[in-house]
Amino acid sequence: MAIASNGKDTPILEHLTTLSDSVRSRILVLLGQELTVGDLCAVLQLPQSTVSRHLKFLADRNWVDSRPDGTHRLYHRTLDAPGHDARGLWDMVRAAVEESSAGAVDRERLASVLASRRSRSREFFDRSAGDWDTLRDELFGPHFHGLALLGLLPASWTVADLGCGTGAVAEALAPFVREVIGVDASPAMLQGAERRLARFENVTLHAGELEHVPLADGTADAVSLMLVLHHLDRPELAVREAARIARPGGKVLIVDMLTHDRVQYRREMGHTRLGFSQEEIETICHEAGLGGTRFQPLPPAPEAKGPNLFAFTASKE
Repeated sequence: MAIASNGKDTPILEHLTTLSDSVRSRILVLLGQELTVGDLCAVLQLPQSTVSRHLKFLADRNWVDSRPDGTHRLYHRTLDAPGHDARGLWDMVRAAVEESSAGAVDRERLASVLASRRSRSREFFDRSAGDWDTLRDELFGPHFHGLALLGLLPASWTVADLGCGTGAVAEALAPFVREVIGVDASPAMLQGAERRLARFENVTLHAGELEHVPLADGTADAVSLMLVLHHLDRPELAVREAARIARPGGKVLIVDMLTHDRVQYRREMGHTRLGFSQEEIETICHEAGLGGTRFQPLPPAPEAKGPNLFAFTASKE
């Protein structure tokens, strides 16, 4: 390819100029994965000023890019992107560098640098194993993993939260699914839910009794009944309604209290049932046409003062 009429190099000659320096070519080989300036200095055995100068040269010509990582920057090459105009030339140069003695030494030193990085991580966990749960909770709170696991739900789902209360369950679900529909009989609870959920466009709220849910048949991919059945005179009617509004193959989740003897709950909180046994809840769900059931007692939280809970899942057959 010729020189342009304005005296400037054509792109291919600019690329040749870039790759004519062996250090720059070795850096590009190493940047097949993200590395810091310090990593590159350790591998190449060069001062930081030299490595930084070469990285700036390559970045100015769009051969490498970087992103912040705390107080450092992580660098990677951009040549692997499809359609890069120097891809063919780079493939030839990379093969030559990798086959050279300098390339072999670079690979050995890079392996050592990465092994040291992994070793530091292992040493941290070895030291912290006894305190890891406490440290993790201090950093991220005790409930992040439960919220994060909602990411396993299909994003296309519509979930109906029956007895939604002030919207805590809907708030957790809304970022992960297409739509959340809350139903509750208490105007005060619904007002609290409206305030809590105002920022979500995919949440709708309905006033209604759980024994007569104001939703059409087959509305939801999943239905939750979270700590509500023990308030109902006839919990089987609410479960029957949950099965009705679930789509074929849809899921129903019931979370409630195991059988207990705290009779004061009837007077203090209006409970009509002192929890449920596994047999009771299985019978209710079977009579509602639900199958594929699974009953799982939940481990009590250390600070919890109430009866133990269970999670019961079933499918609409």
